[in-house]
Amino acid sequence: MYPETTPSPARPDAGMTDDQAAAEARRIIADAYRPAPEVPTSYRDTSPLPAYGSTPPVLQPDRRIVPAWAAGTAVAGIGVGAACVGIGCGVWLACQGFAAVSLASVLFVTLPIAAVAAVAAAIASALRSLKASHTEHHHYAGPVRQENTTTHTRGLIARTTNH
Repeated sequence: MYPETTPSPARPDAGMTDDQAAAEARRIIADAYRPAPEVPTSYRDTSPLPAYGSTPPVLQPDRRIVPAWAAGTAVAGIGVGAACVGIGCGVWLACQGFAAVSLASVLFVTLPIAAVAAVAAAIASALRSLKASHTEHHHYAGPVRQENTTTHTRGLIARTTNH
């Protein structure tokens, strides 16, 4: 049922002579201790960089992907969530000594607190966005060319058209 695990005796017809085995062992040991060829794997240019080049500097405007009000709202939401968890744990720990409190009852106790905090964050976000939505007037001296580009992206494989 189980395979035999004891080593079988060496066959006299399949093997090397002692001289051949010693020569093969010497060859294997010599190959193992032979130094590896020197091939560079990296290069570091140590020449000093120029302080400035012939190309003039170009203004690189700061264009954020996420508006500041959205980031503020996200941070406020995380803060509200953390506060609700902390208050809920505090209520649960306070009630733990008085009676056997279930998790559902702790959630129902902290639900009004979470609702008030979420409404406060929404109001603060709305006020911040109203404050930030002032109209800008640009005053130019000289000819001005203004181009408006409209971008539409459609389809399962995104296809963008600019007008």
